[in-house]
Amino acid sequence: MGNDRDNRGQYQKQHTDSDVLAAVREHEPAATSEVAAELGIARQSADYRLRNLREEERVESKKIGASLVWFAPAESVDK
Repeated sequence: MGNDRDNRGQYQKQHTDSDVLAAVREHEPAATSEVAAELGIARQSADYRLRNLREEERVESKKIGASLVWFAPAESVDK
C-alpha cells in the first residue's frame, strides 16, 4: 500500500475543500481542467471533488457551449 491510502485502503485527499475552492476562485469561471492543473491532480479527480462541492452547494456550475465551468456562489462560506 502506498502513502496515498489510509489504513482502510481508501485514497486520502491531498487537498482540502478549501484548496479546491481557492482554485475555483483563482480561475473563476473555472474549467475543470484549470482546477486540476492548479492542484496538480487528474481532471477526473477535480471533477469528482467539484461535483461533491456542488452537491453541498459550495460551488455552482454552468454549461457554456460544450464546457462546464465552476464558480463560487456570492454568499459562499468556506466551511
